[in-house]
Amino acid sequence: MKIVLLGTAYPFRGGLATFNERLARQLQAEGHTVEVITFTLQYPSFLFPGKTQYSSEKAPTDLHISQQVHSCNPLNWIKVGRHICQMQPDLLITCYWMAFFAPCYSIVERLAKRNGKTRTIALVHNMIPHEPSILDKLFAPFYVRSTDGFVALSESVVQDIDRLDPTHKPKTSYPHPIYDHYGEPISKEQACQALLLDPEKQYMLFFGLVRAYKGLDLLLDAFGKVKDQLPNLQLIIAGEFYEDEDKYRTQIANNQLTDRVIIKNEFIADADLCKYFGAADLIVQPYKSATQSGVTQVAFHFEKPMLVTNVGGLGEIVHDRKMGYAVEPNAEAIAEVLTDYYTHHRQADYTQYLIQQKDRYSWTGMAQTFYTIYNQL
Repeated sequence: MKIVLLGTAYPFRGGLATFNERLARQLQAEGHTVEVITFTLQYPSFLFPGKTQYSSEKAPTDLHISQQVHSCNPLNWIKVGRHICQMQPDLLITCYWMAFFAPCYSIVERLAKRNGKTRTIALVHNMIPHEPSILDKLFAPFYVRSTDGFVALSESVVQDIDRLDPTHKPKTSYPHPIYDHYGEPISKEQACQALLLDPEKQYMLFFGLVRAYKGLDLLLDAFGKVKDQLPNLQLIIAGEFYEDEDKYRTQIANNQLTDRVIIKNEFIADADLCKYFGAADLIVQPYKSATQSGVTQVAFHFEKPMLVTNVGGLGEIVHDRKMGYAVEPNAEAIAEVLTDYYTHHRQADYTQYLIQQKDRYSWTGMAQTFYTIYNQL
């Protein structure tokens, strides 16, 4: 097929760009012609709380990526939609994660389909975001009406789409595939040496952007409850803060954890992921709300047990007491399993089970899911 993938990609950074580029590579590897169309302007600066939207990595040489879409310019949406219509792709995949982009995507999709050939499938990371706004009620239904079919990354997102889709268009879910392009895992000793950490310590890792819904406050309170029982345990926080860092530092001090928490407040480059995951004994995602998480799939790649909260689709991925824990999102539940993990030395058993489950999350399976929906359109 001839496929256009519309969404975040290089020169933008982050998990969405990583996902879209990896999906494009998979579709190419299966014999399709793929063009990735990304943004000239993704977010207005006032909507972006981070330091920069742009990648410091080198541009991919194996993908055809063009910057065409201005997220705030309706005249541009018309231009892009007409351009895609003239390209006559078999399939247009729009990568959706928040209602801000719904008007843009909807206009592009409606115009692209005027050739009578192109079909559209939404790749939906979040239908209703972690921090919803009035835009979700106004714009998301408009987007759902313009799209022919849907692929989500968890069943909870499929249910969110269903609530906005009275016509019952084709839709299904496939779990977030494992990111497999970050290089080979390295030993804890190598990782600790690179990060100037003591390899004799135990480390849990909170990785990724720090936002309110990700529950770092719950983790800090849980750590405060077990710090005396687990005197060798430390917490690494690696990721850029989209919240007030001082608020968390105050909480760290109040829990008497100042010498037990290591903060790296910056976007972690791909080349450095092996160091942080290599040093960690446990990846901790104490989210208050979620659909799915790319961090989980990075943990799979580096074969690290996980502690997640049982929200959204996280519990579908992390099998409780087999490859880690899926607990209620409160400090008491998190503290209980931290104690269990480290006092009973669960890492080896959980790692072995996790390795056995890796084949369930393949990019081949994700690509096949798109073909299945396409054949129903």
